[in-house]
Amino acid sequence: MVSERGLQVLRAIVQDYVDTKEPVGSKAIVDRHRFGVSAATIRNDMALLEDEELIAAPHTSSGRVPTDKGYRVFVDHLAELRPLTSAQRSAISSFLEGPVDLDDLLVRTVRSLTRLTGQVAIVQYPSFAQANVSHVEVVHLGATRVVIIVVTDTGRVSQRVVFLPFEPDEIESARLKTAINTLVTGRSVRESAQAIAELLATATAADRHDDGLRVIARIVGEELDEFRQDRMVMAGSATLARREDDFRGSIYPLLAAIEEQVTLLRLMGEMVADDQGLASSIGRENEPFGLSEASVLASDYDVTGSRARVGILGPTRMDYPTNLAAVRAVAHYLSRLLDEDEQAR
Repeated sequence: MVSERGLQVLRAIVQDYVDTKEPVGSKAIVDRHRFGVSAATIRNDMALLEDEELIAAPHTSSGRVPTDKGYRVFVDHLAELRPLTSAQRSAISSFLEGPVDLDDLLVRTVRSLTRLTGQVAIVQYPSFAQANVSHVEVVHLGATRVVIIVVTDTGRVSQRVVFLPFEPDEIESARLKTAINTLVTGRSVRESAQAIAELLATATAADRHDDGLRVIARIVGEELDEFRQDRMVMAGSATLARREDDFRGSIYPLLAAIEEQVTLLRLMGEMVADDQGLASSIGRENEPFGLSEASVLASDYDVTGSRARVGILGPTRMDYPTNLAAVRAVAHYLSRLLDEDEQAR
């Protein structure tokens, strides 16, 4: 069993290794940290940590580096989140201020987080299956072209330009808009999609208004199906190449996961959060997802009727206290902005 001092030695090893990228020896710990004991005593503590597989020697007669298990103990019991500076908080606030829509806000979110941490930043879209359709706009652009705009009560917006089988006049455009809104407005995304599916399944040849409604309904249905898909936004993928030396093996599995996204969505969804809404998955804990070379840190954020996660992906040798604090802060700002947007509607 590791003593309390031994755990503090582990903390020192993790911190020094993250800072220097060099294996940490007993003399360096005595020089840098005030334990009040000799280097020989620290060596004994390190031997016990090695017996517990919390640290390891990468080379014969070298210092020690944390193992994945060591990082886990550090994150769970020893890491003290470092509060962000006022400048960092101000940067987050200004970067996320005034988004055009949810898509823009989430893009800003990952860009802000990757700037703060230097890691790959990830944010999940909330699930909008339970969101309600606020309204649908049908705007005539000229000739047979119209733009269809679908808006939910959680702030999700989509728009598509389509061609109708005829050129609508002002009265016809208004009729089409009323008909599609009667079909879906006030219903959940799931119920609206079902209503559209039933309309398209039972539709028969009729007047051109019905033809136009079917075209619009099909497009709205496709957009609603898109709302129900699990999606994420990422930024900072280039940081992996710059940090390639921090990975013991190839970074290809990480690049593949970023490309596919399905793996990261599964991993983010299965991570268990603590009472602060923070979750972490470190090194070999990610082996079932083919990401045993990486760590993922995430925090929950809230949006009306749903919850999703924002986080980072990077090497196991990372600044956990600072990165966890950054993830939590960005999640807090994101939740607050979404809540303010909801109250304003």
